[in-house]
Amino acid sequence: MKRLVLKFGGTSVANLERIALVADIVAARRAECRSIAVVVSAMSGTTNQLVEWTRGAAGPDLHGKDYDDEYDVVVASGEQVTAGLLALALRRKGLKARSWLGWQLKLATDEAHGKARITGCDNPDFIRSVDAGEIAVVAGFQGVDDHGRVSTLGRGGSDTSAVAVAAALKADLCDIYTDVDGVYTTDPRITPKARRIDKISYEEMLELASLGAKVLQTRSVELAMNHRVPVRVLSSFEGPVAKPNTGTLVCDEEQIVEKQVVSGVAYSRDEAKFSMIGVEDHPGVAATIFGALADAGVNVDMIVQASAKTEGRQNIVFTCPDRDAGHAKAVLEKLNGNVGYESMTVSRDVAKVSVIGVGMRSHAGVAKTMFQALSSKGINIQVISTSEIKISVLIDASYTELAVRALHTAYGLDSD
Repeated sequence: MKRLVLKFGGTSVANLERIALVADIVAARRAECRSIAVVVSAMSGTTNQLVEWTRGAAGPDLHGKDYDDEYDVVVASGEQVTAGLLALALRRKGLKARSWLGWQLKLATDEAHGKARITGCDNPDFIRSVDAGEIAVVAGFQGVDDHGRVSTLGRGGSDTSAVAVAAALKADLCDIYTDVDGVYTTDPRITPKARRIDKISYEEMLELASLGAKVLQTRSVELAMNHRVPVRVLSSFEGPVAKPNTGTLVCDEEQIVEKQVVSGVAYSRDEAKFSMIGVEDHPGVAATIFGALADAGVNVDMIVQASAKTEGRQNIVFTCPDRDAGHAKAVLEKLNGNVGYESMTVSRDVAKVSVIGVGMRSHAGVAKTMFQALSSKGINIQVISTSEIKISVLIDASYTELAVRALHTAYGLDSD
């Protein structure tokens, strides 16, 4: 039996008028498939308001266990409202529909409140209801932990909810409706010649999402890849029936006939560079430094280690999210008694620019093209990081847009 999962983000359900239009889309899709589940986000701006209320009630520090579970109770309510409203809108159209909350769906998570990870989704009653023709309207972003407490999946978590529901249903397709009509080769606001990608592999989309592209949450792509759930990105602003050959399909690499050497260019301005000069050079130093940062919840990205001018010492350069820079600096300053270093500087006016493509595996000269393109524009590279299908460089933030445009052109991604 064919099953379909549709997901609508906050801008798609921003008000009652938009919710009515979403109901039109769901009704139109019902004509092609009887078994449908719809996952919804909170109405645009609602989650921000709920977060502010929790801070007003509990104070600005919401990291303690005394607050986290109740924080989730509050912020999860936004999706509950949307689910109920959409179910009512569908019933008004004569369709059989009901809402499902995370605990009713039995979407199990760990106990990391505010950023919980899904551990399972197993509810035979839910599957039977969907297959019986009742449209399931699922409140995204939320689940339930082992103690029966409400948990939330972090910002963008409704994407992950949708993929989890699709995996549980063994759905043929998971359509993510948003305010853009697909995944583009880069940000169209920076490069007007950016073009929509028809198909992109899970690996490429995962890199794009983790390197700054905002279309899909990273964890949703990871979950889709693990369960081989086909995901399509569509616009909810194009009317009830999507145009032919629209959107971007995220799928297995084998389903893509013509593979580009580079599929896209991503960027992130949320970067801070730490330069630790003259660090003591002996076994265990790196483990101590990065272990302390990991324990403090700081996610480190690019890392470069090189010999220092002083014998017996080394220089370590790494990046982390700019929002964590102050916290990371405090952690490293406390370490200076255990891990000696001569000096430490923090640069927060940097940006990371990356090129991504599965074609890199079989093509030489990708790095050469990148470095030549940046050099021709007078852009200095501070740090380089590579993987099998991506190359990232750290540059001065003021050159971000110039670098993105230069690389987009250099790899032949500009539209005609």
